[in-house]
Order: sequence, then C-alpha cells, then structure tokens
Amino acid sequence: MATVQISLPLPVLPEGWSAPNDFKAIGALSTPNQRNLEPVGPHFLAHARRKRHKRTFSEDERIQAQETVKKVEDEDADDISEPEDPLMLGRDAKDWKGQDHYAVLGLSKHRYRATDSQIKRAHRKKVLRHHPDKRAATGSSEDDSFFKCIQKAFEVLTDPIKRRQFDSVDENANVDPPSKKAASKSPSAFYKLWGPVFESEARFSKTQPVPKLGNDRSSKEEVEEFYNFWFNFESWRSFEYQDEDVPDDTENRDQKRHVERKNNNARKKKKSEDIARLRQLVDDCLAGDERIKKFKKEARAGKDKKRLDREAEERRVVEEAKKAREEKDKLMKEKEEAEKAEKVEGKKAKDAAKNAAKKNKRVLKGSVKDANYLLPKGQEAGAKRVDEVLGDVEAVTGKLDNEELAVLAGKLTGLKLAEEVGAVWKEEVQRLEEEGKLKTGEMKTLGS
Repeated sequence: MATVQISLPLPVLPEGWSAPNDFKAIGALSTPNQRNLEPVGPHFLAHARRKRHKRTFSEDERIQAQETVKKVEDEDADDISEPEDPLMLGRDAKDWKGQDHYAVLGLSKHRYRATDSQIKRAHRKKVLRHHPDKRAATGSSEDDSFFKCIQKAFEVLTDPIKRRQFDSVDENANVDPPSKKAASKSPSAFYKLWGPVFESEARFSKTQPVPKLGNDRSSKEEVEEFYNFWFNFESWRSFEYQDEDVPDDTENRDQKRHVERKNNNARKKKKSEDIARLRQLVDDCLAGDERIKKFKKEARAGKDKKRLDREAEERRVVEEAKKAREEKDKLMKEKEEAEKAEKVEGKKAKDAAKNAAKKNKRVLKGSVKDANYLLPKGQEAGAKRVDEVLGDVEAVTGKLDNEELAVLAGKLTGLKLAEEVGAVWKEEVQRLEEEGKLKTGEMKTLGS
C-alpha cells in the first residue's frame, strides 16, 4: 500500500496574543518522529471495494443490500424458518382475526413460547422477503395484502395484551388428549401422551411453575400435588379476541351496548365451557393413571396391615396382662411362703436367742455362785450377800442385749476364782457406767 505524507501546519495564534505576558512554559517539545499512516474503517473499505469491482455508488449499495438480505435469511434459517403456505400468501388482510399470526411470521413451532427476539427476527425476515418495493423491483405481480398480514401479526404479537388475547384462543397450540386405548398401550405411553397435554394447558395458569405429570416413579405426594393443582386450577384465559366488533359510531349507542352485552355473555359461556372441558380432561387422566390404583392398593394393604397389627397388639396386650397376673400371683405366693418361712425362722431364731439368753444368764449367775459370790475362799456367803450379788447380776444383765450377754458369758466361762470373776464383772460395770446405762456406784457388789 502506498505511503501518504501529510503536512499539517501549526494552528494560527490568536489575535492580540503576547508571548511575554500570556505564555508560560511548562515543558519542552519532544523530538519529532516520522510515522507512516494507513487508511482504515468501513468508508475506506467501501471505497476500496468500489475501486476493485469498478462499481458506482448506487450499484455498490444495491449489491450490498442484497447480500445483507441473504445474510439475514441465512442467519435466521435455523429456528424461525418454515415453508410458506400458498393459501396463506393469498389471505385477505381484512380478515386479520382469522389468520394464524404465528404461522404468518413463520413461528408455528414456537407459538406462545416464541420470544420477543424471535418475533422481531421473524418479522424482519418476512419484511425483507415480501416488502412491496422489493416485489415491484423483482417484477412480481403479488399485491401487498400478505405484507399487511405480516404487519398485523407483528402488531398483535408485540403487544402483550393483544398477544395474550390471541394466545387464549390459539387452538393450534393445544394438544389433543390421547384415547384410552392409546394411553394404555404401555406403562410409558400414558406419561408420554398425557404430559404434553398438561404442558399445553399450563400456559393458562395464573400460578407458575405448574406441577409436572411425572412418571411411574413419582411419589404419592407428587401425584397428589399434581391432581390437587389441576382440580383447583386458576386460569387467566379469556375470549376477548373472539368478540364481535363493537361499532365505533356514536349515533347508534343502543346497538353498541347490545353488542357489548352479547360479547360479555359469549365470554362467560366460553369460560364455563372451558372450565368443564378442563375438568373432564383431568378426570379422564385420573381414571387412567395406574399410580392412583397402585396408591389405593397400597393404602388398602396398609389398612389391612394396621388392622392385623392392631389385632396382634391387642392379643399381645391380653397375653402380657395374663402373664403379668400369673407372675404377680406367683410372686405373691412366693412372698407369702417366704414370709411364712421367715416367720417360722424368726420364731426359731427368737426362741434360740431367748434360750441362749436364758443359758447365758444362768452362766452369769453360776459364775458368781462358783466364785462364792465374790467372797474370799473359806468365807461363807450369807443370805444378804447372796441377794445383793444376784441383785446386781440381774441389774447388769437387764442392761445387756443377747450379744453382750454372750460375750460376757464367754469371758466368765471357765473362771472359778473370786478375783478373776470379780474383775470381769467390774470391767463390765465400768463399761456400762461409761455408756450411761448404769449410774456410778449403783452396783454395790460388782463395781467395787
């Protein structure tokens, strides 16, 4: 590419400029460098294209416009491209209410699912193909009737209210319910055929998202949620689109009110018929749903199981009560026998203890007797001495329990001398005095 050198003069100084007063240097100019500039941009490319192909401005613009149209058609050939029906091309634009707006724009397979972007792209594609100017340029004898249909379809589908009204009566978006025979061919056929039906009806629901039909693995809760939703379905569907046109003239007001009342009554009737239709559709689906039969069978089996479990529990309770009574009677009998035996043993032990106490007391009395009533050997004990010693022995033994009697008897057994026997008694008396069971000096013969 040729190099172009451009000389740019310095800007003209303003009139009245004074260097010494107005100029203030803040730096120095850098060293100038030489650069090569190359032309770029769409205008240069258009100029180069015209030069290369030797075209005029008008020829280049026309060819570029044709290429743009072809490019747009190629880009939109994926999801918004469908063959045009010759009958549709010959439609009368005045009958716009009877036309399928989605089919006019080539969006038959999208319909209510079509996005705003798809509608705009489809409209642009149709306009580029059927614009009256283009038809005239190609020598086509087709009038602009279908082009008006395109414009009306675009007007309806880009207005949210008008599109909602059209979608309410768009029968081409409906999916017919399957026959009972077709739905029962296989377990999967029911869900495959009924699923799209409810997906189509779901577009009218005020509540979104809408529960899915599911499959044979759906839980009882999911199935109940699905049918409860559809039995209580709230639809926004309306039928204004099918209204009879109301006269715009103000002269015949009675006719205008008559048409409005007629339209309102027609809407109510169609709404009631639609509710009944949907209810019948849900009933038919419910009647053929094998999951409902399975859940009912499981519920009956569950009830039978509960009944059997309840009866078994009642038998178990009765048996346990019987066993508990028998066990209680057995324990009471054993307790009575044990108490009886204990009573006998207690009586024996008491008698034995009583006999042992009597024996020990005899040993205690015999110990003082054998020890000459604690008098030196050779000295005779008189009646008074005997009474005093035996009285003290009775007083001491009265303060002792059976064990203490046995211990004291064991200490005195085998002792014969008065000094030894007297020492044992003296020790015992001192112990009792320390414990407070005897008063000091109370024993006249045993404590001295």
